[in-house]
Amino acid sequence: MTHFVFTDFVLSALALLLLVAAAIDIRTFTISNKLVFAVAVLAPLYWWAGGVPLWPDAALRIGVAVGVFVVLAVTFYIGMMGGGDVKLAAALALWFPPQATLFWLIIMSVAGGVLTLAMLIAHRLRSRKGRPEIPYGVAIAFGGLWLVAQRFLNHFA
Repeated sequence: MTHFVFTDFVLSALALLLLVAAAIDIRTFTISNKLVFAVAVLAPLYWWAGGVPLWPDAALRIGVAVGVFVVLAVTFYIGMMGGGDVKLAAALALWFPPQATLFWLIIMSVAGGVLTLAMLIAHRLRSRKGRPEIPYGVAIAFGGLWLVAQRFLNHFA
């Protein structure tokens, strides 16, 4: 059984959390554990409201989220991504079925590449030394918002 009004409410809360995460990451280059926790805790409410069965669908989403965490933890280890970014991405992966998660990862990667290029150009134009900091939470949020928007904008899918 689906609860469309509640589903839309939970998706709107996710969208708000993603916007907050992006804004804070731009200002401070951090994403708080509380915000990541809120994203993760809302996912089971979304499953319930959307009628997602615990087995195998919810279990598969958890497995994919763990996989996203492990892969992105490697990027953290080699200094390419922050820990908050890794946790936010894993928490966000809980929301989507595997094929949508793959689509989100592609959107996130493209947005992250554009963001990194823009930050690198700005860094060079300001003649700063060292590596620029990249608020990758912006790319994560952009990808998530893209998928959330599909529910409201694409009624034919």
